Amino acid sequence: MKKIITLLLTSILIISCKSSSSSISKSESNFNELLTIMQGNYSSEKHSKRDTTYFNISLRMVPIWKEKGNYLYVEQAMFSKQEKPYRVRIYKISQINENEFVSEIHTLKNEKDWIGKWKTPEAFDSLTENDIDKKEGCGVVLKRLGKNKFSGSTGNKTCPSELRGASYASSIVIVNSNSIVSWDQGFDKNNKQVWGAEKGGYEFLKY
Repeated sequence: MKKIITLLLTSILIISCKSSSSSISKSESNFNELLTIMQGNYSSEKHSKRDTTYFNISLRMVPIWKEKGNYLYVEQAMFSKQEKPYRVRIYKISQINENEFVSEIHTLKNEKDWIGKWKTPEAFDSLTENDIDKKEGCGVVLKRLGKNKFSGSTGNKTCPSELRGASYASSIVIVNSNSIVSWDQGFDKNNKQVWGAEKGGYEFLKY
């Protein structure tokens, strides 16, 4: 009888371990999937040709600080003026659970010194965490909807902004294997939109 009980307990333990291992493996796989498809060079050229109220924007997301975690250096610029990006950021990508992730936004204290350094990512090894500032409340929580598809947004009025008279900003993001849709908007204290696209997000295609 004792042998039977022992065998049963051993079997349950093995099954439990396999289940836990499988869950961790799937969780890591989903995380790596997101990191992989976010990286790259993008443009909204096709979108701008289809709808002339949208500009042709260049978006670059390059992995840096591989020894410190999962960080992406980000530059956004008019495609014709890529040497003068209007947005320079570092995103820290972290996992919340098996299917949810967060992209935390950081600014650089001396961002002009880093423009164009995406060409040589190893240059960021000299940058420290004291050289960047986290934008509290501006993280984008992304949920996995299926293979190579993630969608999410910032919290409700959690991301402060003073740009063009705004009180807060919001971002809605969809990430696919070869594209990113990003809709950034700013609103004043009366919830009136004061900057950003009005009809929908910018559609960036990887090239």
